Amino acid sequence: MGEWLSSYALFLAQSVTVVAAIAVILMLVVRARGQRQERGARLHVRNRGEYFRRHRETLEDATLKEGARERNIKARLKARKAEQKTAKKHEQADERRNNLWVLDFDGDLRASRVPAFTEEITSILMTASSGDEVLVRLQSGGGLVHAYGLASAQLDRLREAGLKLTVSVDKVAASGGYMMACCADHLIAAPFAVIGSIGVVAQIPNLHRLLKKNDVDVEILTAGRHKRTLTMLGENTEEGRQKFLDDLEKTHDLFKSWVASRRKALDIEQVSEGDIWYGQQAIDLGLIDEVNTSEAWLQARSDQWQILEVGLKPQRSMLERLGKGAEGAIERGVDRAIDRVVRLRWEKQ
Repeated sequence: MGEWLSSYALFLAQSVTVVAAIAVILMLVVRARGQRQERGARLHVRNRGEYFRRHRETLEDATLKEGARERNIKARLKARKAEQKTAKKHEQADERRNNLWVLDFDGDLRASRVPAFTEEITSILMTASSGDEVLVRLQSGGGLVHAYGLASAQLDRLREAGLKLTVSVDKVAASGGYMMACCADHLIAAPFAVIGSIGVVAQIPNLHRLLKKNDVDVEILTAGRHKRTLTMLGENTEEGRQKFLDDLEKTHDLFKSWVASRRKALDIEQVSEGDIWYGQQAIDLGLIDEVNTSEAWLQARSDQWQILEVGLKPQRSMLERLGKGAEGAIERGVDRAIDRVVRLRWEKQ
């Protein structure tokens, strides 16, 4: 028992040290962000064919004995030179494989990736040729209406430019996420991806009774009858509550019309009560066009298309990189400390 208490005390001391270290690191990172000059992000492009070709060659070499491996490498180099000559002839003859541009959108409540996503789309529109297509790998449970409305408008830019847009959903595209997904010319989802939630929700806590109980008055002054309908601190009225509900209904109607205009075969009244479906169910309702995963869909097109995965990544300062690395090391240290205490506890029982 005494040894366990000693280890537990050591764990508490380590935890206090960890918290202090994290606080110092966060202060340094925040300070660095506040002082640094504006730096542009860097656009990264990965040729998917080349990336997986290296994987395939590594696995092929691993299955061969040393002599056969060397012969295979020489043959591969020779074949690659021949491919390069053929590709050069096609370029001179103005022949080229069309590009399939791949973007990722991992959405949070505020759709905070929209600025980078917008820049990625602008870059593609400046480069893409006739016949090119775009795949967006989308994952989002939704969030703020205006934020996801802007994200959806960015996808419309691709279609308006004449590029066929495919959206793939491997995990979830609900609410604002589905608002984006329905912009696609072709929408695919994994068998158990969550689809739908065509509805609007708002939650507002109200502390008026608590404040009143403690003799705290809150005055809310407005110019305009509907400038403030529901509040967190003041006393809400039935008129204000009804106006807030009316606004939610109007937003819901806009959401429904947005989806209906892009999924014309969809019975919007059947699917617009906030329900969610899995991919296999969603195709029967017309919410999606195909049940598939993004990886399988891309692999099936790897021979006919040059697949280019595009991502905009911010350039971080040295201090920020050090802070990120230190934060990861601290988290691993906490995990080890917790594991040690728990393991010792079970060993003593």
